[in-house]
Amino acid sequence: DTHADTHADTHADTHADTHADTSRAIATSRPWLDFEACQEFARGSIGRVLGPEFAPIDHHPTRVRLPDGPLLLCHRMMSIEATPLSMSQGILVTEHDVTADAWYLDGGRIPTCVAVEAGQADLFLAAYLGADFHTKGLAVYRLLDATVIFHGRLPQPGQTIRYVIHLDHFFRQGKTLLFRFGFDATVDGEPLITMRDGCAGFFTSAELAAGKGIVRTAMQAQPAAGRVTGGFSRLVSMRPESLDEAQLDALRRGDYVAAFGWSFDGLPLQQPKQLPDGMLRLVHRIPTLEPDGGRWGLGRIVGEADIYPDDWFLTCHFVDDMVMPGTLMYECCLHTLRVFLMRMGWLGEEDTIACEPVPGIKSRLKCRGQVLSSTQKVRYEIEIKELGYGPDAYALADATMYADERAIVEIADMSIRHLGLTRGKVEQLWKNRRRQRFGSDSILALAEGRVSAVFGSAFARFDDPKVRIARLPRSPYGFLDRVDASAAEPLIMRAGGSIRGEYSVPTDAWYFAANDGQMPFAILNEIALQACGFYSAYMGAALVSDADLYYRNLGGKAQIFRGVTPDSGRLFTEVQCTQVARTGDMILHEFAFTVSDALETVYAGSTNFGFFTGQALANQIGLRATPPRNNNPLSLPYPDRPRLPIPPLRMIDTITELDIQTGIIRGAKRIDPKEWFFAAHFHQDPVMPGSLGLEAMAQLLQLFASEIWPGSRSESLASGYEHVWTYRGQVLPSADLVEVIVQIKSQDAAQGILVGDGLLIVDGLAIYQMQGLAVRRL
Repeated sequence: DTHADTHADTHADTHADTHADTSRAIATSRPWLDFEACQEFARGSIGRVLGPEFAPIDHHPTRVRLPDGPLLLCHRMMSIEATPLSMSQGILVTEHDVTADAWYLDGGRIPTCVAVEAGQADLFLAAYLGADFHTKGLAVYRLLDATVIFHGRLPQPGQTIRYVIHLDHFFRQGKTLLFRFGFDATVDGEPLITMRDGCAGFFTSAELAAGKGIVRTAMQAQPAAGRVTGGFSRLVSMRPESLDEAQLDALRRGDYVAAFGWSFDGLPLQQPKQLPDGMLRLVHRIPTLEPDGGRWGLGRIVGEADIYPDDWFLTCHFVDDMVMPGTLMYECCLHTLRVFLMRMGWLGEEDTIACEPVPGIKSRLKCRGQVLSSTQKVRYEIEIKELGYGPDAYALADATMYADERAIVEIADMSIRHLGLTRGKVEQLWKNRRRQRFGSDSILALAEGRVSAVFGSAFARFDDPKVRIARLPRSPYGFLDRVDASAAEPLIMRAGGSIRGEYSVPTDAWYFAANDGQMPFAILNEIALQACGFYSAYMGAALVSDADLYYRNLGGKAQIFRGVTPDSGRLFTEVQCTQVARTGDMILHEFAFTVSDALETVYAGSTNFGFFTGQALANQIGLRATPPRNNNPLSLPYPDRPRLPIPPLRMIDTITELDIQTGIIRGAKRIDPKEWFFAAHFHQDPVMPGSLGLEAMAQLLQLFASEIWPGSRSESLASGYEHVWTYRGQVLPSADLVEVIVQIKSQDAAQGILVGDGLLIVDGLAIYQMQGLAVRRL
């Protein structure tokens, strides 16, 4: 009391209205020290605040201070019960006002870290009890340990948090001075926070530099079973990925599609919940997000941030000893966890969800290092141990923070709950997501542009033009306009789903002019296969291997039900994935497809594709097929006969055999590396489309039909007949000669049906085979 009276009398000229002695402060609501005095203690003279007994401390190189600027969260000190300079124990009551213009508001509430940091006046108690006279300014304050339990909801503007802070005792460990402390925080008399097991100390520069940091035990590295509650299940498919700064910025404005990709498109949200921004911009990138990673197998996420000497949290904490506060480190880890939970699908409206700690959970903070102005980068590693609904969505996790690769902070049982986000609400949100559609821009990007713009950040490495990825064909051989993928799981290779592709048939398409007004077989076949190719990409096959993979059709069987003409309008391709298999870098996808117009099915069948390394393709040995001998060699140009295919569709240059008696027709084509189809099929991987090889067989069959039924017109391929094709090789721009042989198997002059089998040979190697080629005289 004597000191408090002296303090009040000494500063009556500047603080007469707000400073009072201890007994009066306890008895009234008037503060013992106001905010101006707290500011002076933080940035100015301790002697001016606590009197001449403390004035010598102002000459020390450092002293115990409160944080300055935006981190000065002690708005007033209401009372103190302590004997100054006694190095014993004491109790201090402080308050913090949550105002509508507070810099830290997150969803209209004080964040977890700020609510804890606002109980910061243990620093003042340590100074009041005389710590600076023992450290002589040669040792600085550092928090070591704390256990925090939240009891109620985070306060909102208009509420005041009252902290009753107790410093229990000082002790020494060797020459190092330490003290134990804690606090109880309330709002309107109701418990908010209990902080226990607080331990802090004063360390020299040498002691801080010699610290070993966090030393993890062998037990902490052992796998353990995570816990899920409340019927938890994943809402959206996830796979290992990373997020850059632009994607995190997208989360700060609530743009989930820009952050996570198209699987978040169509969510019925008006003002989506955002990641905190402004001065709480604490994570710059996510180099690692592993949905099933971590010790407990429930997820692991790593965040990073760059540290700059003028970062606000360094310059104000403290003015003569710049160091990042441990409570803010907690918030950094918490934001990183929030990114994982957002990616997991825990989303909602900004004004209906509040991110708060889980009441009753003991979160333990251990600090064994520091972030200084000389630090370059910090990293936050979060491992999730529990997920569920209770009834609000919540998570528990352990976190480790690194400063320039040195583990400095460990947080056990960091908790978060999404108030207002129950299982029913979040599942309904995803159920109400609009049908997932990809338009022409996405199709074009998958053919020749940035694949990450279509499928999200997991594909970012393929944006490098030097990195290969399986592509869709592009103009003039692209026959896919739109895709509805709402019945398939993105980025998961799993059978059972389906997609729907659309292609609007142009009335003036080049292929009608080149094929007597009919859609050529090659184009109809491609319409089906290109939708399958999109599905393979949608399943994320490119992400399962680090090798450059090539995408090739292996074969299929199908039937044409009706021809397609310029007035057919839109065609719809339903594709179902029936099987997925993988052996090493080889991946196999099998599909069933149906192509329909507005009235009925026009084409249906099944097909299979594979992803192969370049070495695997180079080692292909072709088909085990022996072509028939050419007994009647010819060298005639493919005729410019009415109703036969013309360039650029024509795939035969020369007729090398035509034997009506034996039913054999043979043709050839010299390969020009500048052929139009190499540029179209594919970007980064030029190869002749297999469908054009089959088209070459169909064109020979059409020519044979025109020979035996002069002047007749025939279908490109007849409806009602099943055809089967097999590919075991490729025609590259480096090829020289393609030979095509069709063997007639049956003729029905009365019905006008001609059926044959075809074989394609490139530079002497048989690689394509087709059975059941059929044309019908019209």
